[in-house]
Amino acid sequence: MSLKRQRDAEINVDRDEIGAENGAEDHSNNKKMWQDSTPEPADNGLLPLASYGDDDDDEDGDGEDEDGRDENGAVQERRQRLVEIRKDCPYLDTVNRQVLDFDFEKFCSVSLSNLNVYACLVCGKYYQGRGRNSHAYTHSLEAGHHVYINLRTEKAYCLPDGYEVNDPSLDDIRHVLNPRFSREQVEQLDTIKQWSRALDGSDYLPGMVGLNNIKETDFVNVTIQSLMRVSPHEFLQAVMVASKKRFRIGAQSDPVEFMSWLLNTLHTDLGGTKKSNSSIIYKCFQGQLEVVKEIQNRKVNEKKEETEKQQKVTGMEDKAEPDDVVREICRMPFLMLGLDLPPPPLFKDVMEKNIIPQVPLFNILKKFDGESITEVVRPQIARMRYRVTRLPQYLILHMRRFTKNNFFVEKNPTLVNFPVKNLELKDYIPLSVPKTNEKLRSKYDLIANIVHDGKPGEGSYRVFVQRKSEEGWYEMQDLHVSETLPQMVALSEAYMQIYEQQQ
Repeated sequence: MSLKRQRDAEINVDRDEIGAENGAEDHSNNKKMWQDSTPEPADNGLLPLASYGDDDDDEDGDGEDEDGRDENGAVQERRQRLVEIRKDCPYLDTVNRQVLDFDFEKFCSVSLSNLNVYACLVCGKYYQGRGRNSHAYTHSLEAGHHVYINLRTEKAYCLPDGYEVNDPSLDDIRHVLNPRFSREQVEQLDTIKQWSRALDGSDYLPGMVGLNNIKETDFVNVTIQSLMRVSPHEFLQAVMVASKKRFRIGAQSDPVEFMSWLLNTLHTDLGGTKKSNSSIIYKCFQGQLEVVKEIQNRKVNEKKEETEKQQKVTGMEDKAEPDDVVREICRMPFLMLGLDLPPPPLFKDVMEKNIIPQVPLFNILKKFDGESITEVVRPQIARMRYRVTRLPQYLILHMRRFTKNNFFVEKNPTLVNFPVKNLELKDYIPLSVPKTNEKLRSKYDLIANIVHDGKPGEGSYRVFVQRKSEEGWYEMQDLHVSETLPQMVALSEAYMQIYEQQQ
């Protein structure tokens, strides 16, 4: 019996080798295009030429380690199966670009998982997987929606058939899903005047795109629209994690605090140090201040009080007055300058209306001329004088409109009159003499103006942004983008401004 079993085993091995050789020859003669994929186990009744498992790019099921071992420690053998690639998908005309929006989180709308998520190109909803037991497969049968795209690999598939769709008509969707720009394209962003067309057919200018207000996230939107162009929802998720929920969806925050946190966090994550040019953030936004701090000397004051008491008793006067002020001089870097607004009037005018005062920007910039004195109480009573010793390439100004007392927050409605172009700082702030062969660059142009409307804690933020290619101005508030006149930029309660240095 043992000899017979051994002979039968040898015959079966020979048959397997012959079958494998014939299969290899048939596969080499096949003219269709195929690709490898990670299949599901063989006992699930799959079609031989289609993989209904998860995507073939390392997106396996839960509970499996990187080396292929599951939670029980057993090694799962991964067999290769072929997925057909076709160009003649009959369902491409059902793709509805009007409903596609890739700015939101890449989570399955049923399982809320972010693993192996596909977008239905017919209804725009997100579903997980494309296997026979997956949510995308079920949706394709129930709703009759057949074209899907993997949100990570950008591969398109037709379900429930399971073949990959390779058609150039889907390239515009792939570009919007994961926009990629070369260095040359980024450098030419401010010079190109050509309009682009969105997936829904509307025209827009690259860089002048509205952002979704998810829930009281306008403070983030105005900052993003002033500095960068990213997906708001994914950016907010990263901000919530990095800031330990200091800035989160559904809670209104201050864009000045968010801007300061964002610049410092980016500087740290980019490997920056305390040196001035250690990161791109410091190269663009960091300037330098000379701070003169005058503090009352407690010991001298106590001695002076004792002297005054003795003089009263003896009736003699001491002409020598000791120096009762301690002066400290230091230089400190800054990323933005805070400007103090004059207090608003307490009384109404003849018409029983509140008077809205106005102040030129140059008046409140005198705080940094090195002579004006600013009195501070915390951490101790002192007299401060500030002088700008180095100007940054991008100057951020913050108008301090909100003051907090023991009961509530007050807003200063004072309007600031500022120039949109050619802000010359050397006429109002004494600047250091540049080194040899260096030019004093003290003239700036406004590129972004963040405005607050409404009551403190209840209002909203919007931003005016300049498009440099045509020197036009656009007003942005969340998803609403409209062209405006430069004269309208100054007729608002400016809260934060970004100026660019003229080269």
